[in-house]
Order: sequence, then C-alpha cells, then structure tokens
Amino acid sequence: MKFRTLILFFNVLMLFFLGLVFLLPFLALGKDLALDFWGFSWFLLPLILALAAGMDCYFALNYRVYILLEKEDWPALAQELEDKVFRRGRYSSRLVRLLANTYLVLSDPRAVNALERKLATAKSGLVNRHALIFGAARLLDQDYAGAAEFFSAQLAGRAQPGGGGASSAAEWIRWYYGFSLLLAHRFEEAADTFITLAGKSEDGLLAGLSAYFLSSSLSGFLPPRAGELGVAAAAGKDRVRRRLRDRAAWDKECKRLEMEVYAAVLVSYMTKTGDYLYG
Repeated sequence: MKFRTLILFFNVLMLFFLGLVFLLPFLALGKDLALDFWGFSWFLLPLILALAAGMDCYFALNYRVYILLEKEDWPALAQELEDKVFRRGRYSSRLVRLLANTYLVLSDPRAVNALERKLATAKSGLVNRHALIFGAARLLDQDYAGAAEFFSAQLAGRAQPGGGGASSAAEWIRWYYGFSLLLAHRFEEAADTFITLAGKSEDGLLAGLSAYFLSSSLSGFLPPRAGELGVAAAAGKDRVRRRLRDRAAWDKECKRLEMEVYAAVLVSYMTKTGDYLYG
C-alpha cells in the first residue's frame, strides 16, 4: 500500500470511527439515553482526537523516510537516516535498524561497522538488540574471524543473568557463530555448534541448516568425525521433517526469514537445504 494512501485511509477510518461512536448511542438508545451516555463518556472525544493527532504527527515527522522507502531510493534514504541518527542524535531502535539495513541493501557493510562503533559510545544496548545485523555485516565484508569473535561475545553476554539467553535471537546468534567458524576454517568448533543446534533447536530452519552443513561440508572437512557428523545430520533432518512435513512448509518458513536483510547471506543455502531435506 502506498504511504500517502495509508495516511488517507487512516484518517478516513478515524473519522468513520468517530462518527460511529457518536451516532450509535442515538440510534441504539434514543436521544435522552444517548445524552445521558455522553454525559459520563465525554472523555472519548478528546481521546480519539488525540490519537488521530498523534498518528498524523508521527506520519508527518517520518514522511520523507517512508516516501524514500516507497521509492526504494536507498542512497537518499541512507542520507536522510544519517541526518536523523548522527546529526540530530535520534538513536532510536527503529531508526538504527532501518539505517543498518539500508547500508546492507547498498552492499556497504563497512558503513554498518562504522554505525556500530558510534553506537558503542552513544547507545551500546542497540548493538546487542540488533546483533544479527551487525554480525552479518562482518560476514558480508568477509571478516569471518571478526564475525566469530563478535557472535562469541554476544553469546557470552546473553549467558549472563538478565542477558536474555533463551530467546530466538540468541539461537540465531549461536547459528551464525557456527557459520562464522565454518567460514573461518575452525571446523571442529563449527561442527560442535551445528551438532547441538541440529539435535536440540526448536526452530526448523536452524535445525535444518545445521544438519545440511554437517552433511555437505563438515563431514568432508573432518574425515575422522564423518560418521558422527553423518548421524547427527540424519537425526537433525528427521527432526525437521517431523516439524515441517513437506517442502512447501519449509519454503514458507524461508520466505518469512527472507524478510530480514541480515539473512541475505543464506538465501542460496536455504534452497540447497530444502533440496537436502526433501529431495
């Protein structure tokens, strides 16, 4: 839906709702009871108007961002977001995530790294919140050792009390850690990570991707462990097929993940994994 159409639709909807709220008591209760009703419900009017005004102000403040998104003018969008984040100091989670994703769309992982360095001093919590994006930027920049170090630090932080270690994001960070180890040729550690995920992850994509790399890559790189890795891969494959019973279910999960820019490095692997699981 076009952004300007969305604004118009919202305002029409609010006017319709306002009219409905005011007219319905008269139609359902009659004039006298409706007046009594509005005698103690008058606060609804300023509440609805305040909501409408607040949303319109939000749209107005972010109008250029959404128009540039609509046009997919990524260089101009990056400049607009840099102005908001760096020059105006608006380090909100939404703007930071959008800026980092815009850099990735522009294939500029070093700009993502620069953003991370600024956040480390300005608002370090946002680095942890969007760790998958910042870690993926290292992978796209082919800094595999740096990516492994970054994801390892993220896992260590989430293992601390209050670190949020049980979240879905933490599992994906663990998978990307294993993927970074594989790309950095640290095969033993990568195998251990993928064995755990293939055998225990409740996320079908994570378990499937882990099983695929155990079978397709690590078994060849680690001949002495080929039997062990093959058994772990087969067990992971069976787990995924019980959870996602056919290729259509797998592809549906892949489509969901592809909405995340940080998953761009995995698109071809998700297709190959689907072939491995259901071929």
